Amino acid sequence: MAKYEWTKARILRWTLGISGWIFCMILLFVTEQYYRWEVSNFTARDGEAHVYNIYEGTSIDSLMSMLRQDYDIDAETDLKWHMRILLFRYPEPGHYIVPAKIGDRELIEKFKYGRQTPVRITWNHFVRTREELAGKVTTHLLMDSVTLLRLLEDDAYLAPYGFNKETSRCLFIPNTYEVYWNITPEQLFDRMQREYNTFWNDERRAKADSIGLTPIEIAIVASIVEGESHNKNELPLIASLYLNRVHKNMPLQSCPTIKYAVGDFKLRRILYSHLNVDSPYNTYKNPGLPPGPIRCPAPETIDIVLNAPKTDYLFMCASPELNNTHIFSSSYSAHSAAARQYRHTMDTINWDRLQ
Repeated sequence: MAKYEWTKARILRWTLGISGWIFCMILLFVTEQYYRWEVSNFTARDGEAHVYNIYEGTSIDSLMSMLRQDYDIDAETDLKWHMRILLFRYPEPGHYIVPAKIGDRELIEKFKYGRQTPVRITWNHFVRTREELAGKVTTHLLMDSVTLLRLLEDDAYLAPYGFNKETSRCLFIPNTYEVYWNITPEQLFDRMQREYNTFWNDERRAKADSIGLTPIEIAIVASIVEGESHNKNELPLIASLYLNRVHKNMPLQSCPTIKYAVGDFKLRRILYSHLNVDSPYNTYKNPGLPPGPIRCPAPETIDIVLNAPKTDYLFMCASPELNNTHIFSSSYSAHSAAARQYRHTMDTINWDRLQ
């Protein structure tokens, strides 16, 4: 009887031991699976996050080849199993940032559901032409600049947005925006229209109405104001001057519009030959505002125009001191005197030495 009891106890201990060993193995397996699933199965060799642009039609094999160039995969078998569990068949196109360590679930779901990271597109008020704008906007996008430029010059496409070929740059207010890398041209225009309407809120539109100009006309004036001076302190007076000219139906006679008309933005001196160029942007030959802006005006400059002070200035001339300031005048006689001083200074400069 004692021998039987001892054998039973021994069997019990053996059974418990085997059960404990099996439990530990299962726990170890589950722990490892959880770790590979949730914490890390991919480890970057350089300890840094990596960026991938996935194009339409990219296969899982191609994706894995790209990842293997930068990451060590600790358990390939687990990865394949997890892919089957999540029904991962192909990656969605997009711009992705993969962290230095990532588990299978997060990585698979990132590419399966297109959980891409937005990219930043940015341009400033120094962008002058549609070609420049298209190039700047698409620098970090899947979209090519030729496609965007074609739409920027398509009057029929632009009409529903309230713009045309010459004014399309007004829609693209300089700033930094976050968009998806594979945004379509149509989605981009819709986004820019939302940003435009946000900027041109009721308050700004009311100010434009009080001035007697449309938002597009205000932007055109702002683009000329920016072209006249890099001295921000003078911009309100320059804005007031041009608004006065617009309201009096005077020729704007803006030198920056001549640079735009001849296509040479590095001109240091406007000559009489330049004033005869045949272009709708030549404000010496054509009355009123040009058909579009001569650059993408900054939001701050648009606000300067909207809040321009009331003055009687109609003329301005660069200071003969060449100190990046202007002499403002209300009469042509005063302006002529200032212009003679400026021309005398310019005539004494040895331009060849400045080349």
